[in-house]
Amino acid sequence: MGARPALPLLLLLLACRGAPGGANLSQDDSQPWTSDETVVAGGTVVLKCQVKDHEDSSLQWSNPAQQTLYFGEKRALRDNRIQLVRSTPHELSISISNVALADEGEYTCSIFTMPVRTAKSLVTVLGIPQKPIITGYKSSLREKETTTLSCQSSGSKPAAQLTWRKGDQELHGEPTRVQEDPNGKTFTVSSSVTFQVSREDDGADIVCSVNHESLKGADRSTSQRIEVLYTPTAKIRPDPPHPREGQKLLLHCEGRGNPVPQQYLWEKEGSVPPLKMTQESALIFPFLNKSDSGTYGCTATSNMGSYKAYYTLNVNDPSPVPSSSSTYHAIIGGIVAFIVFLLLILLIFLGHYLIRHKGTYLTHEAKGSDDAPDADTAIINAEGGQSGGDDKKEYFI
Repeated sequence: MGARPALPLLLLLLACRGAPGGANLSQDDSQPWTSDETVVAGGTVVLKCQVKDHEDSSLQWSNPAQQTLYFGEKRALRDNRIQLVRSTPHELSISISNVALADEGEYTCSIFTMPVRTAKSLVTVLGIPQKPIITGYKSSLREKETTTLSCQSSGSKPAAQLTWRKGDQELHGEPTRVQEDPNGKTFTVSSSVTFQVSREDDGADIVCSVNHESLKGADRSTSQRIEVLYTPTAKIRPDPPHPREGQKLLLHCEGRGNPVPQQYLWEKEGSVPPLKMTQESALIFPFLNKSDSGTYGCTATSNMGSYKAYYTLNVNDPSPVPSSSSTYHAIIGGIVAFIVFLLLILLIFLGHYLIRHKGTYLTHEAKGSDDAPDADTAIINAEGGQSGGDDKKEYFI
């Protein structure tokens, strides 16, 4: 009983296996395939459709409005932006240049078999964001003042993101706000940042950057340079650094600020009235005296405030201070002395050498005189003129 129901099922399976499977295989091989594409507005996209078994039929591309673009190698739509890339029985590829946002949508590749088979390719067009615009900066800012800047960029698709930085330092602005443009395809994004300025921010660039995949890592930003007004500072610098009695001395009051100090007031402690009030920053001593020693103050003033710096002047004796030139001369003198010392050593060795060789020469000379005839003895032979013989006379001296 239990085997009877199984028998028809087994026969059905065998029948399915034995049935011609060419129809299913042909259906799979005749199915075209494509791929989705993403392109930046203004760029070029290539649509590629392929099929394994074309069944003696041609491939066709149509746009989202179901207008035929190409049937095989034949152009169907008069649009010079659309060009044939490749046409074979197994492939149909076309390109669309200068792509616009209106070109976005599903493109259909069809093959007119029985039945007609199609494949879809979704083309996504990226809208390039415009260069951002910074607003909110009107005039110079005062130190410790708080300011708010706004940034906006239009035309992005999908919506872009905005970031802020001050120089190389990141600023944390408000989250990016998104608003759809009137065309219904692109978006306008905006953001704002609030921060307190310091004197170090004078001349700094506040940068707003837009980040979007269509830019492919390229920088698209706008900067706003800010000016910060702050109270002045000052310091006194002597020239020369080590003043001595009888020298000329200039005390420079170096003021910094925005705006720069316009007035300098010089004072000496214990001296009334002030020494000098001028727009020039230097106090000049044509000829220093010991009486000029003391503590001097310079007050630098601008319309943002004033700052007073101090310097204690000690007038040294007129004797020269060891300088680099005297050190240089000392080094040269040491080198000359060393050379003279070497020459003396050389002369001593040379004299010793000559004395030794001179003594040897005199010794050899003395030995040679012992072998010679006595110099104090002279033998004089005289011959006589008498017949019968010669007379010899010896004289000893």
